[in-house]
Amino acid sequence: MRALRLYAGPLALQHIRDHGLSPAHVGVIPAAAGGPKGLILGPVDRLLFGHWLRDAPQPIHLIGASIGAWRMGTACLAQPMAALERLEHDYIHQHYELPAGQRRPTAQQVSDAFASNLQAFYGGRVDEVLHHPRWRLHIVTSRGRHLLARDGRLRTPLGYLGAFAANALRRRSLGDWLERVVFSAPEAGRGGISQLPFGTQDLRTRQIPLGQHNFMPALQASCSIPFVLRPVADIPGAPQGTYWDGGITDYHLHLRYHAPAEAPIVLYPHFQKAVVPGWLDKAWKRRHRSSDALDHMLVIAPDPAWVRALPNGKLPDRSDFDRYGQNLGARVKAWSAAVQAARQLADELGEWLAKPEAARVEAL
Repeated sequence: MRALRLYAGPLALQHIRDHGLSPAHVGVIPAAAGGPKGLILGPVDRLLFGHWLRDAPQPIHLIGASIGAWRMGTACLAQPMAALERLEHDYIHQHYELPAGQRRPTAQQVSDAFASNLQAFYGGRVDEVLHHPRWRLHIVTSRGRHLLARDGRLRTPLGYLGAFAANALRRRSLGDWLERVVFSAPEAGRGGISQLPFGTQDLRTRQIPLGQHNFMPALQASCSIPFVLRPVADIPGAPQGTYWDGGITDYHLHLRYHAPAEAPIVLYPHFQKAVVPGWLDKAWKRRHRSSDALDHMLVIAPDPAWVRALPNGKLPDRSDFDRYGQNLGARVKAWSAAVQAARQLADELGEWLAKPEAARVEAL
């Protein structure tokens, strides 16, 4: 059974027909939110950042939300293969010891553990991420407004109820409750902030310089799933307020990308075909369709039939924390088996990249 499916917007598909695909053609790499689902992309990340893109001459913008931001930040480290392997191991083996009678960790416990893990992972190495010679990192967060400007036992659920209702009427209205805030690394060798590689007319957006002073809180905020972790308050260098998971505003980063003419491809390792705009759009299937914003995108994704052959017939996801509870060994076994199987994705992608035949690519 084939594991790999390839989907392309019309301009990306035409480019592959006319020119094939080389590392020099890639201008942007998005990385979606999705928690443990991102584990399935570990072997593909190592193929791309450890091998295929290693000698690409041009700058490439890496845009990440939630676990996608963690993956892309890790790809910017000086030894990406080892770092991505460590990320995979640490994520699979995460565990929270609970006192007697407590069924699940509190949001504060998860946030405290995550902050400690980020410090252990990136401590002393943030400059490697910020000043990579070619990769330009952009970390997406969601800043609360009105009721969501601060976290609270009543105001947070009420605020998200308001955000859900506003988003149901019109996605742009989500910006009245949550605005997209992107923390961007410096422009290498030129000073100043890297320009955003996408348009911002769809949603209220701010761009903030990413530096040593705010890298850890920005990355933690991008991964702070509401009600699972506490939000991050008052990130240095950014407007005051409460910052939540970047996937709320940009779940799968369905953005109007601006890739340069010489490197027009938006290369997207993803865990499915659909590119859903925001986390609150999961219920609105009509918003899961492709659009002309994705015309330059090439999606790399697992075949749904192949996914059904994984443990529990699905990708790893957050429901597994409840499924396995405190049985760490069983969850590690299931997730490790899925990641081991995902090596087939990377093997098939490597074969296709060596001879990128357009006939293998489907319409996005």
